[in-house]
Amino acid sequence: MSTLPVYRWRLAPDGLATRRQLRARGLRPGGQDVAAQLERPRRRRPPLVAYLYRVDLAKPVRPMTPGRWAALHKANAARRICPSCRRDAGYVIPPSLGTCAPCAYPEGTA
Repeated sequence: MSTLPVYRWRLAPDGLATRRQLRARGLRPGGQDVAAQLERPRRRRPPLVAYLYRVDLAKPVRPMTPGRWAALHKANAARRICPSCRRDAGYVIPPSLGTCAPCAYPEGTA
């Protein structure tokens, strides 16, 4: 097993990019292995680490098909349904509450 080259923050060579940087260019890693590691030092804490991928081996992002759009719409709609009262809350229910606001705070809805 070979060790990865480690670069300091903002000092990575051209031709390498993080997942977010690839996504901003409309690319994805496409199954390639991590090419290098980027470290951002922090005081009194371990450094932040980001993995770098080769841009020349990256593949285009797969387009959204009608089936994928439908599945995404269905998943987002399910996040709006309150498990207690089974009504559409009109917003995504926060995981911290687990239910819509009227069910979480029944005394406040007089």
